[in-house]
Amino acid sequence: QVQLVESGGGLVEAGGSLRLSCAASESIFNFNAMAWYRQAPGKQRDLIARITRGGRIDYADSADGRLTASRDNGLNTIYLLMNGLKSEDTAVYYCNANFLDTNYWGRGTQVTVSS
Repeated sequence: QVQLVESGGGLVEAGGSLRLSCAASESIFNFNAMAWYRQAPGKQRDLIARITRGGRIDYADSADGRLTASRDNGLNTIYLLMNGLKSEDTAVYYCNANFLDTNYWGRGTQVTVSS
């Protein structure tokens, strides 16, 4: 069973930065892709960035040039660096992995930006 564990969320002032981490229970090369999503209160879960097995990173508009995804192959971990945080970035941030056409999700980590 694939397990994904997010960490790094918290309360931050507007303009601040956070780095989220998502540790996978197995080699990230087993996955077709991994991704970061977020879900704000009362809204749908939206894609932020997707990292393919080959390492290509695709961003959704929501990344806004301020959110940067990366990965550490040796640690089986992906990251989301968030700079210039705004109140509208307040959301639960989820890690996703696609494995054998099945999507797996972490439990999420809360990011709250105070203005």
